Amino acid sequence: MTNVKENWIEMIHHLQNSICNALEQCDGKAVFVEDIWERKEGGGGKTRVIANGNIFEKGGVNSSVVFGEVTEAMRKQLQINGHGWFACGLSLVLHPSNPFVPTVHCNYRMFELYDKDN
Repeated sequence: MTNVKENWIEMIHHLQNSICNALEQCDGKAVFVEDIWERKEGGGGKTRVIANGNIFEKGGVNSSVVFGEVTEAMRKQLQINGHGWFACGLSLVLHPSNPFVPTVHCNYRMFELYDKDN
């Protein structure tokens, strides 16, 4: 049986690498700068920013894999009864230098909610 969560994490990291490589090749000048971060409550991510290129004024391709315990505030606001949660995603924002080219923004997300037995 395949693990959906692990497959999703692998896919998100593969997409981040593929998209960043393609955008660097397309731009021909700018390269992504990576910042790896951790979340003290669980998980972390990779923020990648490209700036001042031939095509892109600024952009980001970011991934995150985070998890934690459901708080009372989350239970009230989201009207959920879970005990733990997991979220993984990819976020992309691109601002071209040319004002006549539209900005691009997209998100891919997976969210899991667990009972007391996971």
